[in-house]
Amino acid sequence: MSYLVPSEFVTKMVDAGEAKIFMSTRDTLIRAYMAGAILALAAWFAVTITVNTGQPLLGAVLFPVGFCLLYLLGFDLLTGVFVLTPLALIDRRPGVTLKGVLKNWGLVFCGNFGGAFTVAVFMAIYVTYGFATEPSAVGKAIGVIGENRTLGYEKYGLAGMLTLFVRAMLCNWMVSTGVVGAMISTSVTGKVLAMWMPIMVFFYMVFEHSIVNMFLFPSGLLLGAHFTWIDYLLWNEIPTVLGNLVGGLSFTGLTLYATHVKTAPKRVLRKVA
Repeated sequence: MSYLVPSEFVTKMVDAGEAKIFMSTRDTLIRAYMAGAILALAAWFAVTITVNTGQPLLGAVLFPVGFCLLYLLGFDLLTGVFVLTPLALIDRRPGVTLKGVLKNWGLVFCGNFGGAFTVAVFMAIYVTYGFATEPSAVGKAIGVIGENRTLGYEKYGLAGMLTLFVRAMLCNWMVSTGVVGAMISTSVTGKVLAMWMPIMVFFYMVFEHSIVNMFLFPSGLLLGAHFTWIDYLLWNEIPTVLGNLVGGLSFTGLTLYATHVKTAPKRVLRKVA
């Protein structure tokens, strides 16, 4: 499968982060928009499988198809750039600034939301015959997801917020590992296999992914679910974005960079008398 050793693929991570910072605004938005749309389609696909079969595991096994497609096509998720672009800053690549990193994050967020929301509108039309009927079983299930993962957290106050934040951290630990997986092989088969495994874990464990939620929660609101945009932003999207940032950068980006690029000196063994 043409495996690259860690020192090679971590250097590729830094290179990729640098390239994304210097990418034009136009290309950044297009790639982020398409990434959000494809991931939203995959989430819709997985929820449909779960509702129709009653098997959440099957939905989780098949959800990664969207993630693999968008990365093979060179599109960008916020959860990915959270990990890659700071490494270029830490590595002191010429011309890379904090302002450039933050601008990239802002553009990718907007593009991801635009793509995910577009699919949310399409889905709402699809499951209601253009809002002429009650939502289908899939539509109702998506509405319940939105309620459970906003008002469900709010019910527990600070404990609920902590739980949400931790689930978001765990999510991008896995998702960013999938992003790295796309770099550890030079073959399509190797890339897909390495991406598939951690993404399946995140989806089945119901961790909180900011871009998937950009589809699920607006979808629920469009279909008349019993929560508000304020509930969505305060009790899911904003804490999820922050948790995704902390989890992905801490457990994937910085750890790999620290041990495979900024490797500590080897221990010197003392001679035995």
